[in-house]
Amino acid sequence: MKKTENIKIFALGGVGEVGKNMYVIEINDDIYVVDAGLMFPEDEMLGIDMVIPDISYLVDNKARVKAILLTHGHEEQIGALPFILRKLDVPVYGTKLTIALVREKMKEYGCSKYKLLHIIDSNTVLTFDTTIITFFRTMHSIPDSVGICLQTSQGAVVHTGDFKFDQSYSGPHASEISKMAAIGEQGVLCLLSDSTNAERLGYTVSESVINQEISDAFYDAKEKGRIIVATYGSNITRIQQVINAAFEHERKLVVVGRTMMKVIELGVELGYLNVPEDTLISVQGINSQSDEKIAILTTGHQGEPMAALSRMARQAHKLVSIKEDDTVLIAATPIPGHETKFSKTIDLVCRIGATVVYGQKQIHTSGHGSQEELKFMINLMKPTYVLPIHGEYRMQKAHAKLAEASGIPQDHIFLLEKGDVIEIKDGLAQSGGRVQSGNTLIDGLGVGDVGNIVLRDRRLLSQDGILIVVVTIDKGNKKISAGPEIISRGFVYVRESEKLLEDATALVEQILQKCMQERTIEWSTLKLNMRESLNQFLFEKTRRRPMILPIIMEV
Repeated sequence: MKKTENIKIFALGGVGEVGKNMYVIEINDDIYVVDAGLMFPEDEMLGIDMVIPDISYLVDNKARVKAILLTHGHEEQIGALPFILRKLDVPVYGTKLTIALVREKMKEYGCSKYKLLHIIDSNTVLTFDTTIITFFRTMHSIPDSVGICLQTSQGAVVHTGDFKFDQSYSGPHASEISKMAAIGEQGVLCLLSDSTNAERLGYTVSESVINQEISDAFYDAKEKGRIIVATYGSNITRIQQVINAAFEHERKLVVVGRTMMKVIELGVELGYLNVPEDTLISVQGINSQSDEKIAILTTGHQGEPMAALSRMARQAHKLVSIKEDDTVLIAATPIPGHETKFSKTIDLVCRIGATVVYGQKQIHTSGHGSQEELKFMINLMKPTYVLPIHGEYRMQKAHAKLAEASGIPQDHIFLLEKGDVIEIKDGLAQSGGRVQSGNTLIDGLGVGDVGNIVLRDRRLLSQDGILIVVVTIDKGNKKISAGPEIISRGFVYVRESEKLLEDATALVEQILQKCMQERTIEWSTLKLNMRESLNQFLFEKTRRRPMILPIIMEV
């Protein structure tokens, strides 16, 4: 390992927000990237399918990027990879399940660089010129989750990934606490730690409690009709619990949704899911069983739990509709920013008369550690510096307070914004400028072609609609040959606003006649005059500002 002169750490996503995780660790001239995730669009991002980090910095320095290291297989960690690998030829390292899920994502988006994918486990050691990289197993809501340790001559830089400590679990995916403690004893320079549940007191509820509650919910619904379970498509732990409950209570399980079906197939193939024989049946087989013998497991596109359930509640799903005697279990919590959509779906299900089990019973728990677990991680690692990551700013702030309470000096805790660089030389850390960061918006097949201006136009159209003015001008004779004709969409109901549109048409005609009399027949000037006059007139009459689009044709 070369002597480490300089370490730089910054986030291109995953701080000040939930999702879109991407962290960059520069050791001397070498760049190592941890995770490459996506984020679900916010409400004001109209028509956008997903959001990924802006990787301009990595593209500009692609010769220095040595590896992309993945902590686990959730969308927030791997969702951006198919788009990033189109621009970067970099080896990607992840555990068996994580790489299998990445392959599926790449197949879905037509990226065929499979040779870049490399499988590791928690005992793998990767050796580079500037660092030795080791891994340690963490407990999360998906198997095969790991934390990452980059050894340098100044000390280790540790990224925890998403984690919690479940003391009731002793299976093959248990946290490797002894390995974490050993890393801490060797000396941790900087700890990048998950902040998602930093505001929650105590410990995260154990999966063993959830297991029992789901089984009880199935028992309570016996003789009542079908059970419909909505959960995250990537929460393999929860999927296994639902499979177990269906088998235990002698119900056939129907999987609805391509995302969920693909995850189950992968889980079974790789040995992470155990499905008893004859438990699963196809959607077409629903009618061959009585309702009290059926359980339905569903999720939406991108693994979001409520999309398909919402369509079932509106009777708009092509395969399943919710009925009055159904019991609906919502084994999920809303993604931040999507709480309204979540509560509206629950309201729709209640209106049908179905029984909804959500919130009041512990049928879901987080995959992230609460306050006591975050403190435990800090005490295991004994870091010199702490960088709270993975979460909105208030979560990072709460995590910073926990770190301070655990004995970390306040000036050794850094609250990152996207693009902020923390530079470490000779074991001393300080803020070191900024790099380009932001959002790349994906809409259909377009990657990054929708920017702030397009979003602004979509917002304007959604608020006050559009008014198109079409007119044909005879430039030689300086007269109007046809029109003006006004077409309105989303502004006013035409049949009830005929007088308003007639007055607007007359106003446009006056403006055009005046301009031509003054010998002003520049298209740009004509359009500007039409737009400004119409804007003022319509605002006075309606207090609305539609987008005005003049179209002038010439004879």
